[in-house]
Amino acid sequence: MRMLVLGAGALGGYFGGRLAEAGGDVTFLVRPRRAERLAGQGLILESPFGDARLPVKTVTAEALTPGWDVILLTCKAYDLEDAMASIAPAMDARTAILPVLNGLSHIETLQARFGVERVLGGLCKIQATLTPDGVVKQLNDWRWLTFGEVAGGMSARVAAIEAAFAGARGMEAKAVSNIAQRMWEKLVHLGTSAVGTVLMRANVGEIVRGGGSAWLQEVLARNAAIAAHHGHPMPESFMAEYRALFSEPGSAYATSMLRDIEAGNRIEGEHILGFLAEAARRAGVETAIHDAAALHARAYEQRRAANRLP
Repeated sequence: MRMLVLGAGALGGYFGGRLAEAGGDVTFLVRPRRAERLAGQGLILESPFGDARLPVKTVTAEALTPGWDVILLTCKAYDLEDAMASIAPAMDARTAILPVLNGLSHIETLQARFGVERVLGGLCKIQATLTPDGVVKQLNDWRWLTFGEVAGGMSARVAAIEAAFAGARGMEAKAVSNIAQRMWEKLVHLGTSAVGTVLMRANVGEIVRGGGSAWLQEVLARNAAIAAHHGHPMPESFMAEYRALFSEPGSAYATSMLRDIEAGNRIEGEHILGFLAEAARRAGVETAIHDAAALHARAYEQRRAANRLP
């Protein structure tokens, strides 16, 4: 199986790097500067599951041609248009796109551009970062990559992807028959933590210690109601797990969106908070909290664009 990974940053670098380490046929689509660094020092992984310095194959946009079985898409949601333009020359009739972006709206966007049959569903659970010196650093033991056919069921291609990752250390890759449900589950918990941590500018434990546990529970319940309206009710086991998480006073859990705000970076506000606010309206769920979170994100982006961040 030939896999093209868009970028060699935190997510693409980690998952693609682990596959390359296991002998997989992986090439990274990168900009010239990143290609030069990778050629000189290799792809460096620092991880609780073992460090690695790997020689890897790279390609730049102008040299990209078709012939790939899978394209692993790990960009931020706000970079999706640029990402689609970048991978377009690689697409042919055999190519499947495996996106692991946050949210759900990117699935329809990719399907409209490349065709319904070309797009898989996917999600990952990992905390990793790309350091200024080009090292992909895994921050904890989260290491999961989950994927499947958007319409449900199993297929030979998702089974082949799972098999390709089978020998990779430091990660768990799993093909599932209900990826749409899994993606809604991620959106419910990510949406709850994003609404909470972005509006309060604090991690979950700080919100709970400030008296916000019941408020977080209400956001969780509303997000579950949104998902149920769209055909994906949350299992009771899921709700119990996240009720406990959003009640934990010692939790340091925070979203990447909050970290991006604190760093003055672009955020995926529209793709998560804006999407949930609109989905709440369609579901008949009270939207005041979601609207406030989406407005907060939009106002932040306005301040950022005006160079008025502290």
